[in-house]
Amino acid sequence: MKVTKEVAKLDNSAVKLTATIAKEDVVSGYNKCIAKYAKNVQIPGFRKGKVPAKILEQKYGDSLKQEVLADIIDESLNQIFAEEDSKEIRPLPYAQPRLEDDKLPEFSMEKDLTFTVIYDVFPTVEVKNFAKIEVKEPQVTVGDKELEEELKALQERNAMVIDKKDGDPVEKDNVVTVDYKELNADDSVANERNGFVFTVGSGENIYKFDDEIIGMKKDETKTFTKKIDDAEKKISVTVKSIKVRNLPALDDDLAQDVNEKFKTLDDLKNDIKKNLEIAKNRKVEEIKQQSLIEQLIEKNPVTVPQSMIKAEMEHRWAMMAQQFQTTPEQLEKMITASGQTKETMLTQWTGDAEKMLKGRLIIDTLIREKNITATPEEVEAEFKKIADDSGMTLEEVKDHYKDPRAKEYIVDEVKENKLYADLYSQVKVSKGDKIEFADLFKNVR
Repeated sequence: MKVTKEVAKLDNSAVKLTATIAKEDVVSGYNKCIAKYAKNVQIPGFRKGKVPAKILEQKYGDSLKQEVLADIIDESLNQIFAEEDSKEIRPLPYAQPRLEDDKLPEFSMEKDLTFTVIYDVFPTVEVKNFAKIEVKEPQVTVGDKELEEELKALQERNAMVIDKKDGDPVEKDNVVTVDYKELNADDSVANERNGFVFTVGSGENIYKFDDEIIGMKKDETKTFTKKIDDAEKKISVTVKSIKVRNLPALDDDLAQDVNEKFKTLDDLKNDIKKNLEIAKNRKVEEIKQQSLIEQLIEKNPVTVPQSMIKAEMEHRWAMMAQQFQTTPEQLEKMITASGQTKETMLTQWTGDAEKMLKGRLIIDTLIREKNITATPEEVEAEFKKIADDSGMTLEEVKDHYKDPRAKEYIVDEVKENKLYADLYSQVKVSKGDKIEFADLFKNVR
């Protein structure tokens, strides 16, 4: 097929492609369509395969022309996109070309056929500006305080919960079971829940009545008023049970209960310190990378087409539905019923999709431009690092990543780490503020 093309770049990583097909190819396409109809169509008075072309044109003229146009357009686009010099104008997989004004061109066998389509293409990414980029590395120390907090949490996870003696009052950190009611002005019940269990002082109840029930005893009922969302609420609470956590002693026995690999409490402490350091280093590196990428995005703008953002959002939504063990459609119904929107929930759970896509495009572009690769030795070293950090054997790690797609994830990780090391050498990396270990993980960008 003889096809000529003209390409005009539009905003938001879109292009307008105008293609012209020689009239002889239009005639050829029409004749092929007529032949196909003549072979398959049955019309009373004619044997199958013997229907004259004029009869077909009279009966199916408009349909024939529409089908010929669609076939010729598809064939010409496939031919254009297969050409070596058309790589930069190939449509995204999820952005099908659409006819300008959504109308098929006029069909004629007396002249060349010209049509125009508009579609999204892969965005152009140029990363050239590294001027005045400064990455600040948070200064975080893992010390006795962090170790003690982890040990306390470990004690609580391994605690035995036992009933308090009859007559003993509710105290902070007790585990209580309550029945509660929200009352109307006439003391009728507006809302109630029975058998609600929570830890006093955690605030994990919608009316936040932790302080009000301290001192109450089993089977005691108390009514009080709480200010909730600038409105006075009358609440009635009945304590049904009071339990206390019996924390285990910090000793070798606890260490052995946590994991048989620990023989002493010191073994456990050393393992906790190691894991805290690993967590700290990972988070610090994540913050550095986020800072660098955000500055690169700011200095090297990337326009992401809406179709790419939509595809990313749909992928995230499907993954979220999988986590909730439901379908994307059912999850959307649940979210809508709760008064939220799909977009709002996605942003809350997965972050800014457009911003993350821009960062991903910049990273992929730089890896490609710098021709960064991962050698077998580097991949092996990454496997060993994972094994050391996780406490698994090297063989267990390799078995976990034996699937080619899983192993490719490790290969990509090695490439990215090499890229960041190279980028840090091109920008200023300085010491940031001193922050507490716990605050490090509150650093949501």
